[in-house]
Amino acid sequence: MTYDVAAVRAHFPALREGAAHFDGPGGSQTPDIVARAVHDTLVSAVANRGAVTPAERRAEQIVVECRAALGDLLGSDPRGIVFGRSATALTYDLSRALARTWGPGDEVVVTRLDHDSNIRPWVQAAGAVGATVRWVDFDPATGELPVEAVAEQLSDRTRLVATTAASNLIGTRPPVAEIARLVHDAGALYWVDGVHATAHTLVDRPGVGADFWTCSPYKFLGPHCGVLAADPTLLETLTMDKLLPSSDDVPERFELGTLPYELMAGTTAAVEFLAGLATADWSVAERADSQAEDEDAGRLVDRPTRRSRLVASFAALEEHEARLAARLEAEIRDLPGLRVYSNAAHRTPTLLFTIDGKDPQEVRRALADKGINAPASNFYALECSRSLGLGDAGAVRTGLAPYTDDEDVDRLIEALRAIV
Repeated sequence: MTYDVAAVRAHFPALREGAAHFDGPGGSQTPDIVARAVHDTLVSAVANRGAVTPAERRAEQIVVECRAALGDLLGSDPRGIVFGRSATALTYDLSRALARTWGPGDEVVVTRLDHDSNIRPWVQAAGAVGATVRWVDFDPATGELPVEAVAEQLSDRTRLVATTAASNLIGTRPPVAEIARLVHDAGALYWVDGVHATAHTLVDRPGVGADFWTCSPYKFLGPHCGVLAADPTLLETLTMDKLLPSSDDVPERFELGTLPYELMAGTTAAVEFLAGLATADWSVAERADSQAEDEDAGRLVDRPTRRSRLVASFAALEEHEARLAARLEAEIRDLPGLRVYSNAAHRTPTLLFTIDGKDPQEVRRALADKGINAPASNFYALECSRSLGLGDAGAVRTGLAPYTDDEDVDRLIEALRAIV
């Protein structure tokens, strides 16, 4: 099946401005379908969740549908989907809840490959209760996070291990399933930052052994918010500071205040859009009601599940991104003075690079002058940037997205040749 990138791009109004967007790792552009869902929710009657008025029922439906959509996307039980302001905020909230079960002598393991949002909350939570933080280093030359390096830091005092599923800086995708087995053999919990990974590969949270998985819908075509997925029975064991009248049910006990219904509706629409990538057909969800009526009438309806559509779509997306990434790398890795830091064998279509004699911000501005959005920074992966010898300044980063096409790649290659 051919990936119809032109059909995908037609749904992104932002692309009409003419820029080639390689800034997806920091936040993707938004399809019209998602914007419409947000708009329609905001102009509809919505109230606090309930079952009496149409406004109450609409709010309840939005929440239920969002949890179901995210459950399909992450291969996780919808009853364990927690919605929050950001993945960082959710990590901070849960780190404090988990730290209540730690004390002096307990150990928490973090890595230098990670975004700081999957490091600092654990370091600070451990420090508050007197627990010890153990660090795992990655190989700066290859970008790999060896399983053996994680194993060396585990002990019978390990309470939690936090790693990324994909580095937002250099794209490295560590062997999460292998790490999970080691972590669980040590009797510890495994927290996975899936913010960067979820945009590029279909997730099966329980299948890879992640006890907790975080992601951010705005990285995969949705609105700005954060999501945590976990087994609801595990969430039941954690207590949170909350208002007395607020629900103590899971997942509501972790969701402080009234939920942002418009963002949840937009997130559901983003998952639906992703599910249609393989066929460039986004009418499946719209046909669902009429097909359900057919079923009620006793007629057999052959309707693929959203999860099966996501499986097909992510397979098509990965093939599309891999082809473009191979084209891009084949051209720029040979450019004189250009050094690429993304070298892991298994990684997302993300490249971090510098050009000899040029400040990364200078390169960023030169690309921007040519209508190419490719920022330069450490992108909050501070420990990773320092380990690579880039200090706090970082480097230039490019990342592919579902709407990236060959013309975008051609523009970037031509611009980098001119800059070099």
